[in-house]
Amino acid sequence: MKILHNPEHFTFASDNYSGVHPTILQAIARANGGHDKAYGHDTYSVALKHLIKSKFGEQASCYLVFNGTGANVLGLQSLLPRCGAVICAKEAHINNDESVAPEYIGGMKLLVVDTPDGKLSASGLHDFCYHRNQSEHTAKASVVYISQTTELGMCYTLDEIREIANVCREFGLYLYLDGARLSNALVALDADWSDLANLGIDMLSIGGTKNGLMIGEGLIVLNPSLDEQMRRLRKSNMQLGSKLRFVASQFLAWFEDDLWRELAKNSNDMANYLYHEIKNLDGVEVLYPVHANAVFVRFSPDVVSQLHTQFDFYDTDIKAGEVRLMTSFDTSKEQVDALVTAIKNLLPTS
Repeated sequence: MKILHNPEHFTFASDNYSGVHPTILQAIARANGGHDKAYGHDTYSVALKHLIKSKFGEQASCYLVFNGTGANVLGLQSLLPRCGAVICAKEAHINNDESVAPEYIGGMKLLVVDTPDGKLSASGLHDFCYHRNQSEHTAKASVVYISQTTELGMCYTLDEIREIANVCREFGLYLYLDGARLSNALVALDADWSDLANLGIDMLSIGGTKNGLMIGEGLIVLNPSLDEQMRRLRKSNMQLGSKLRFVASQFLAWFEDDLWRELAKNSNDMANYLYHEIKNLDGVEVLYPVHANAVFVRFSPDVVSQLHTQFDFYDTDIKAGEVRLMTSFDTSKEQVDALVTAIKNLLPTS
């Protein structure tokens, strides 16, 4: 097959646009050849299960799935009673970016909380739960959903997560953490996977495709009482792959020698570099603190439209000229410099 795309093309649209790290491709190739057991009983999946226990503790179990939406819907569904509902921030990924999958596939109701910055706070969650009517006429609040990083690119500190978990325990709620960019958050917090084990999280996802993997996410069950249900729900939710050795092998290579940290650090460093290069420019307003690999900016709409002729990126508010600039594991300083130069050339001169 001939190459159909331009290998030199780069974007600031999403870390989903990036390719696959060569080490990950090699891992997939090495897992190929011959036969191995199917449906997660292969040698690579078994090795990954042991590795996850070494990272999160002996109580932890791992369930590989195809994608982030599948991880979130499956994970939340496993935590919910039939009459249950999920509390989340208004800006949450499950509320805005997963079509109707939570409602239609997962059969869940979302209880949306307004926040000033896309982050649930322990105090705000407590007030919401305290004043919520839990009669038989309402959906039963059962799970709290947070994402790390948030949809606005910021991180919860470990203490903030612990405080939210304490509120969950007070009101009998499970805590689910969407970790699509969890590796970026851990780098930003100078933390490791083991630091998540005792915060009170019941279940979390680990996203790899945004940080060098080809395909696949991992659901980590930290509450052992949920394990059996997850094992059966994964099949009924069409998230049980037959050749999971090719997903597991990616994660094994990703964890080995902390490759995940190296890749996430580059992504974060490039976003931080971009932020410092543009933050003081006239005509540029950085909208939120830059914690990881996303920079949210407001330009004039005219600058945005012209910038779109040179680069791919996401508009978050077209009328206001607000955009998201996202860096990836393979973003280079030269690529950021090209973007910064284009921005400077488009801004009005004083």
